[in-house]
Amino acid sequence: MAQFGGNKRIRGKAGFSLIELMVTLTIAAILLGIAVPGFQSLILNQRLSMAVNAFVGALHLTRSEAIRRGARVDLAPVDGIDWAQGWLVFVDEDGDQQADAGEPVIARHGPLAGGLTIKSALTDSSKPYLAYNGSGRTRTNASSQTPQLGTVSFFLGDGVRRIKLNFSGRARVCNPAQDKTCTGAEDAN
Repeated sequence: MAQFGGNKRIRGKAGFSLIELMVTLTIAAILLGIAVPGFQSLILNQRLSMAVNAFVGALHLTRSEAIRRGARVDLAPVDGIDWAQGWLVFVDEDGDQQADAGEPVIARHGPLAGGLTIKSALTDSSKPYLAYNGSGRTRTNASSQTPQLGTVSFFLGDGVRRIKLNFSGRARVCNPAQDKTCTGAEDAN
């Protein structure tokens, strides 16, 4: 017959001792302290890359739409001043770098994450804009024959990425920390 209660012998301990638990928590805290700064840097780099890639995508869309339509298509900041507040790809029928009523808006990108700034250094620096004509080349407002070339620089923390536009209107992304030819706007002020 089975006996309940009674004297049972405990065969081993279950669980951890206080010292084992303290050593484990100390090791975990040290590893976390080492990993967090690297993880934050990874997140900032990813945010910077995502913003640059979104902008390059808008450049490609602007260029391809200009070629498809055989007409000028612009990429400009939503507010007309600050790229970090977002941008528009639109058919700029009156050449004022603003999407006015009745002008077709092809794409819109919202504001970028906090802390990210963008500075452009382009041929025509009167306003921040990029315009492509029907042949797929950049142009300025001064002349349909003058290319809008230069650099659009993205800054986030210590990270910098640049988009360089050449005479033909093609974009190249570069990192000045790795490429000595990657020059452009030097500060985010």
